[in-house]
Amino acid sequence: MGKYFGTDGFRGEANVKLTVEHAYKAGRFLGWYFGREHKANIVIGKDTRRSSYMFEYSLVAGLTASGADAYLLHVTTTPSVSYVVRTEEFDCGIMISASHNPFFDNGIKLINRSGHKMDAGVEDMIEKYIDGEMEEIPLAVRENIGRTVDYVAGRNRYIGYLISLATRSFKKYRIGLDCANGSAFSIAKSVFDALGAKTYVIHNEPDGTNINRECGSTHIGALQELVREKKLDVGFAFDGDADRCIAVDENGRIADGDLILYVCGKYLKENGKLKNDTVVTTVMSNLGLYKAFDRIGIHYEKTAVGDKYVYENMCEDGILTSLMIMEVLTEKKMTLAALTNEVKIYPQLLKNVRVADKQEARENSAVVETIRAIEAALGDEGRILVRESGTEPVIRVMVEAAEQPLCEKYVNQVIDVLTRQGLVVE
Repeated sequence: MGKYFGTDGFRGEANVKLTVEHAYKAGRFLGWYFGREHKANIVIGKDTRRSSYMFEYSLVAGLTASGADAYLLHVTTTPSVSYVVRTEEFDCGIMISASHNPFFDNGIKLINRSGHKMDAGVEDMIEKYIDGEMEEIPLAVRENIGRTVDYVAGRNRYIGYLISLATRSFKKYRIGLDCANGSAFSIAKSVFDALGAKTYVIHNEPDGTNINRECGSTHIGALQELVREKKLDVGFAFDGDADRCIAVDENGRIADGDLILYVCGKYLKENGKLKNDTVVTTVMSNLGLYKAFDRIGIHYEKTAVGDKYVYENMCEDGILTSLMIMEVLTEKKMTLAALTNEVKIYPQLLKNVRVADKQEARENSAVVETIRAIEAALGDEGRILVRESGTEPVIRVMVEAAEQPLCEKYVNQVIDVLTRQGLVVE
C-alpha cells in the first residue's frame, strides 16, 4: 500500500485528496517512463463523473508534455481499457474512475500492457515524482510533443468483442439493466440489443453527479422492483465503471458475487472449461459458497480483500459476467433462481472497530485467544474473520454462523475484548 496508490489505484475526493496537479504529474511520469526508448502510446478511458473530464485533460497535458501520444476512448468501462491495451499493444492504459464511490470522489487506475493492474514499482516511482523526490523530467519540444487522438473506435471494437462471445441469441429473454448512470450506459444496452434481447434499462442518463446515486450494484432495490414489475427473466446491475455486476433472478432475489461464481464455476466445470477446476474468491466469500463448491468438486483459492489482489488471479468485467450468466441460462434452459437454489448462504455480520494501532489490536493475546475460542465453538457451521483495513485505522470483525443471533453474539464478544484491552478509540 503506497502513499497515494491503494488496492484500486489513486482514489479520493476530487480536488481534495486527488488533484489536477497529481493527475498532471502522473501523466508526465508515465509519458516519460514509457517513452524512454520509443514514442509512448497510452490509452485513456473515463466514467461519467463531472471531474473525470478535468482529470482527463490534466493527464493528457502531462502525457503529451512528456512526448507521449494520448488515445481517448472517452466514456467507457474499465474492462474495455484493459481489453484495448492488451489487444492493440499500447504501452499502458489509464482509467479515470472511483468505481462504486459517490460522484465527488474520483480515481486514477493504471493498467499495464498485459491488461492487468500496473506493477507496484511503477506506482512507487510515480509517488516519488509527485512528492519531488526525483529529478525533474524533461519537457518534449517541437515535433516531439505528443498528440491527442480520438479513439472511440477502440471502444467500439470492445463492444464487438463482447457481442462475439455469445454462443446463442437472447431473443426470447426480457432483461433489465441498471447502468448506475455510469460507464455501462454507453455499452451494456448496445450489447444486449445486438444479441436480440428485449431490454428494459434504468439509470442510464448520467449528468455528472448522479453516478451510483441510489442505483447500480450498490443500490439493487430499483432493479429488483423493475424485474418484478415488468415480470422480466433476469436483471443485471453494474457499478460506476462496470467492472462489477450483481444479478437479480426472475423473482427479484439478489444473486451476488458468490452466487454468480457458483453458477458460472459449475457450468464451466461441467463443460471442461474451468482451469484446474478452481475458482478464485476473496476471504470474504460466504461459507455457504465453499460448502457448495465442496459438494460438486470445485477447488477454490482465497485471496486478500481488494481488487488488486483478485486481479492477480482473474480479470473482472461486469458486462462480460452478465453475458456469462446468460450463456448458462440459455444453454441449460433454467432460470437463475433454479441455478442458485443449490447454495445455502449463511447469515453474516461485519462490524468495523476504530483502533489506535491495527497491528497491536490484531495481535493482542486476549483477542487472539477469543478468536480461537469462537472458531472452536463454530466448528464447521460457521467462521470468524478478524482483519485489518487496508486504508483506515480500523479492525473488521466478521462472523458467519447458522443463525443471525450467533453472528451478533460472537462479533460483539470480540469487540468487547478489544474495548476491555483499551485498544478501541472513539
